Amino acid sequence: MLSLDGRGYPAYRDLRGRYAFSGFDLAIDHIQPDPFAPPSRMRVFVAAAIAAFPPDLYRNRSRAVALGDYLARCFAEVCQQMARQRPAIAIDRPGQEILDRTAVLIDRGQIEARFTVALPAAGRRILGRQAAETLCTDLPQIVDRALLYRNQFQAAVVKHLETAEDADALRAQLRARRLVAFVADGAILPRRSGVDDRPLDKGAVPFQAPDSLRVTLDRPNGGPITGLGIPEGVTLIVGGGFHGKSTLLQALERGVYNHVPGDGREGVVADEAAVRIRAEDGRSVACVDISPFINNLPFGKDTRCFTTDNASGSTSQAANIIEAVEAGARLLLVDEDTSATNFMIRDHRMQELIAKDREPITPFIDKVRQLYAEYGVSTILVMGGSGDYFDVADTVIAMENYLPHDLAARAHAIAQKYAAERRSEGGDHFGPLTPRTPDPASIDPSRGRREVSLKARGLRALSFGRAEIDLAAVEQLVDDGQVRAIGHALNYAREQFMDGKQTVAEILDRVMADIEARGLDILTPWPMGDLAQFRRFELAAALNRLRGLRVRHR
Repeated sequence: MLSLDGRGYPAYRDLRGRYAFSGFDLAIDHIQPDPFAPPSRMRVFVAAAIAAFPPDLYRNRSRAVALGDYLARCFAEVCQQMARQRPAIAIDRPGQEILDRTAVLIDRGQIEARFTVALPAAGRRILGRQAAETLCTDLPQIVDRALLYRNQFQAAVVKHLETAEDADALRAQLRARRLVAFVADGAILPRRSGVDDRPLDKGAVPFQAPDSLRVTLDRPNGGPITGLGIPEGVTLIVGGGFHGKSTLLQALERGVYNHVPGDGREGVVADEAAVRIRAEDGRSVACVDISPFINNLPFGKDTRCFTTDNASGSTSQAANIIEAVEAGARLLLVDEDTSATNFMIRDHRMQELIAKDREPITPFIDKVRQLYAEYGVSTILVMGGSGDYFDVADTVIAMENYLPHDLAARAHAIAQKYAAERRSEGGDHFGPLTPRTPDPASIDPSRGRREVSLKARGLRALSFGRAEIDLAAVEQLVDDGQVRAIGHALNYAREQFMDGKQTVAEILDRVMADIEARGLDILTPWPMGDLAQFRRFELAAALNRLRGLRVRHR
């Protein structure tokens, strides 16, 4: 590198290749074309014998994922410390959730870390001496401190892995116990702020389950644990304002992921097929059969293949539910605060004023039980404004001063005492769930001269070719790396499986099966270190929000 000192920046390209260092190998995969471009991509490989992590620490998938997550955190922490001298090396930094990532891979008897390096320059001239110090001095120190077992706080490593393994074990017990979620006693649910996902550090009330809903589950490492078990069916979370209803629901929506030790939600798990549902004014909808909820639109518009570039609150919420069930959802999480009122309820006075034959919307209250009875899809619903839902609820949990109480018996007694004057408008059955087949020609990732142009814009949007996919309402995305991976997965699905015959559900099955078998690397033409595992539901959400998408019913 010293020989490059003072040369034009493109000369850095001569560095591409693989190099042997003491204790690790370095692969330089991509060199940035100029100092202002995204940084260069590199990888290090440390043999298992040198890293010396006991095989027990990665003996199963749960532990291997958690170990990779932990080492990515260590690598990022050391990089941050080294940045005080030379802010050049960086790695994708995890948040509160433990996710399968491409930042650090543990496979084939080695540890592989993927990171970026901003190669130094003065103007557009190479600073060779500084580059040599970064790669030959700083990088070996980072590898030594972050990727070797002897330099780890070993108790913290074990705690991280056992926490993830225990959460996976809790989640695996739900279906056999006919539960859809579990919240451990002592959990800390509130977060510090809307932009800080760490646990509230002062004044948080530890969660405590009511005796009538308390269950005991087993953990392979932590032993038995007690907490609130939420049964299948229809569950209401009620209570006064600011007593913790939405906080509980938000913890449940994140319960599809494992959390780091000290997060407060380590013992909060939900069915892995839980999907948050909300109204989403203005979203595009492509040929979704929303007829179970909406029929007889003005001018005879067909709701069996409902398509719009600007959905209303009610039509968007109906489409979100149908799309989630199409993707395989088993649990819907709904908060009245983010729902369309006319979609959720139509009371008896409004029924008297506006006859059913003049109202296209069949409210959710009249379909929620049919959805469970006919398709096995449960619902957890935060509801503070309508007691009519007492008639359809199996379980009623009241939050009072941030603690849950079982009020199902009282709610059912009130429902019998004050017989609902409103008439059910849901008919005898929920209605059809019509499979959809996407048209691959409507999914175009190209932009200008680039055949594939993808860019994640935080958690809120994904640029896919010339289209901008709005993901702001897809609330179970928790990491930018998931958005990047979803962009590549959409293109992978288009190239591999979209033939105009396979349905959305079949395409999701095949994409997720390939990732499960071969990892996230199958999605990209070259190794990338900034991807994170996503769920099929968020992939489906991105596909469904792609403006210009065309689908047909099978």
